[in-house]
Parts: sequence; C-alpha cells; structure tokens
Amino acid sequence: MKKRAASRRGMQEWMSPAALTTVMQQMMLPLIVGVEATKKGLLAFVQQMGMIALQELFAGEATAMAGPKGKHLAGRTHHHWGTTKTTLPFGGRHISVERPRVRRKGGGEEVLPSVEAFRKADPLSARVAEQIVLGVSTRGYARSLEPLVDDIVGRGTSKSNASRAFVDKTTEKLTEFLTRRLDNVALVAMFLDGIELAGKTVIIALGVTSDGTKVPLGLWLGATENHVVATALVQDMIERGLRVDEPMLFVIDGGKGIHKALCAVFGDRAVIQRCQVHKLRNVREHLPESRRSYVGRQMRDAYKSSSAPVGKKKLLQLASWLASNGEDAAAASLREGLDETLTVLRLNLPATLRRVFSTTNAIENMNGSLRRICRNVKRWRGEKMIRRWLALGIAEAQSKFRRVKGHHQMPALVAALRPTKVVTMDQKKKVA
Repeated sequence: MKKRAASRRGMQEWMSPAALTTVMQQMMLPLIVGVEATKKGLLAFVQQMGMIALQELFAGEATAMAGPKGKHLAGRTHHHWGTTKTTLPFGGRHISVERPRVRRKGGGEEVLPSVEAFRKADPLSARVAEQIVLGVSTRGYARSLEPLVDDIVGRGTSKSNASRAFVDKTTEKLTEFLTRRLDNVALVAMFLDGIELAGKTVIIALGVTSDGTKVPLGLWLGATENHVVATALVQDMIERGLRVDEPMLFVIDGGKGIHKALCAVFGDRAVIQRCQVHKLRNVREHLPESRRSYVGRQMRDAYKSSSAPVGKKKLLQLASWLASNGEDAAAASLREGLDETLTVLRLNLPATLRRVFSTTNAIENMNGSLRRICRNVKRWRGEKMIRRWLALGIAEAQSKFRRVKGHHQMPALVAALRPTKVVTMDQKKKVA
C-alpha cells in the first residue's frame, strides 16, 4: 500500500502544471532552435543564389555586347574591359557587387542595361518609409533588416542614410499629394476635420465619389482651425480642379471656421451635416453625470427618427426640458446648429448612408492612423516636416481604404443633392 501511495503521489507531482510547463519547454526548445537554424540557412541560400544569378546576368549582358572573351569577332563594336565594383540595392540596403566592364570601340564605357535598371528602381527609400510606418526608428532601421551572409557586405543603413532616404520618399509623396488634379474626381460628399500636431492645427479633406470611393483631397496648416485656414484649403482644391458648380454634402465637426469657409466659397451649394457624435459630446459636457445618460439616449433616439421634422420636434422638446431644469448651457448647445445635425434625415437617405454621413467617423479613422504614424517623432523641424509625415500617413491610410458602407446606395445621395429637372410639355412650348 505504501509503495502504491508513493507512486500515486509521484504521478500527481509529475502532472502538476509547473512540471508540465517544464516538460513542454524541454520538448519545444529543440524544435524552435531547428526552425531558427532552417530560417537562417534558407535565407543564406536565397541570398547566395541571388548573387550568383546577378553575376550570370551581368556576364550574359557583357557577352551580348562584346562577344565571347578570347575569340575574334568581325565587326566588333565593344570590348571587354576588366571588372569594377558597383553599388546596387539589395534587401533594403546597398551592397557592393563586382561586375564586368564593357568599353565602346570609339572610347568610353558602356553601362550594362541591368545595372542601369537596378539603379533607377532603387527601392531603398520605399523600404525605409515602410519600416518607419511600422514603427521602426531610423536608428533601428539596420536591425530591422534580414541579416546578410558573411561574404556580402551591406552599406547605406546608418541613421543618416535612412533619414535621407525617408526625406526623399516623403517629399515625393507630399508633392504627389499636394499637386494631384481633381478635375476628374466625381465628388458627391466631403469630410473636413482638424488634427493637432506639433503645436499646429492641420485641416484635412476627405472626399467621397459617386461610387462610394474615399479620396484624400488636401491638407492645410495653421495656428488654429479658423476660417482663413479652411478657406485656403478649399481654394487650393479649387485651383487643382475641384468643381463647385453643383451641390455637395459636407460633413464637419461643428467648427465655426470650417463652416464659415464653406458658406463663403460654396454658398447655397454647400449642404452641411454637423457630426451628431460631436454634438452629443458637446451637450453632455454641460451636464452633470446624473443626467448625461438620459440626455444621450434622447438625442440618439431623435437622430434615428423617421423624418427631419420628427427628429427636430424631439430635440426641441429635450432642449425645453433642459432649460426648465436649469441646464441652460446644455439647452443652448443643443439648439445651436440643430437643423444641420438633421441634414441626412432631410435628404431622406437610406439607413446605411444616413449612419455613414451623420458623423465624421470616416475621417476620424484616417486621423487615428496619422497620429499612430507620427507618434514616434520626438522633435519636429518646421511645417515642411509636418507635411511630409502627414503625406506619408495619408498614403498609408489610403492603401487600406474601402468604399463607404452602403456604397451601392450612393445614387440616392446623388439624387437627393442634385435632383433631375423634369421639363414639361408646356415649358417646352414656351421655350420654342
């Protein structure tokens, strides 16, 4: 009995969680080491095969130009001219590769076609930008790359080189973004919002086309989100071809500067929808904690009404209730811009489109991506640097864009904004 009990106790101790964890670690460790060794061996094999293929390519091009080495060739126009070291991009860095040289019969070196192609298609700047978007600093760029085999020496991965490559790439992105023509962009709606960055306010515009595609349109920097900055952004988009001759839906957070700019530039063609989420937050900030939940439910219920008059009636009743209970500031905040929070109801949009265009969530999501990408910057050096980083962030966000929810219902929004004019027979006779 004693032996059996001791055996049972030993089995229980062996089956304890701590013992099982130790056993599993001992079993998995050789497997992990094997996987890591296999990965390194495979990477080294791929790199070595790549170098061999590169050398074969260079040798083949040199032979095609100058013919086989050591053989007479009538009418030869080029000659073999030894070898030299050439810097080429490789795996996010530069490496020095030995290549054959070819000399023209009349004098001067002939550049191999593949060498010229590799130099023009240098992906280093794009690789640096991609790594930084993923959160890698310029100091850590070299460590983020795959290791090279011993006989390949890499260069161009220092902090200064990575910084220069990043500046080149972001400058390219910024130029492309700020000079893009908008003539052929069939816009129906636009989201406008501001973001605080490095002590500056940046107003960003995000358009929505007639098929529901989201298109970043432009940005403008200023000290605050005032109408001068917003007007400058709108005027810049107009200079690049933005059409202002037809009504368009503008979704804003309620900022007076943006509102004033839109009314000044577009006039009655600016159909403005105030963000319902921002309005709800503004009202709640004026209320004590005990009343916030009730007021929030009432406002959300009003925004889900079947029509704009019904929603407006509910909101005005809520404002009267707030005023009668001593919440004058909350009541005034609710009444301010009340009609513009119900624009999507007044347009009689389908439920899905109503949810999309009742808030600034679409552009807020993009702004969240911009904040994430820019959070690693510790020292900003002027407005040009801010623009470059924003251009990079917008390009990264755009690569993940999807069309707005309910995009198949976009004709309903187009019809509500720009109803087709029906000409009657009497009108045709008067025209004739």
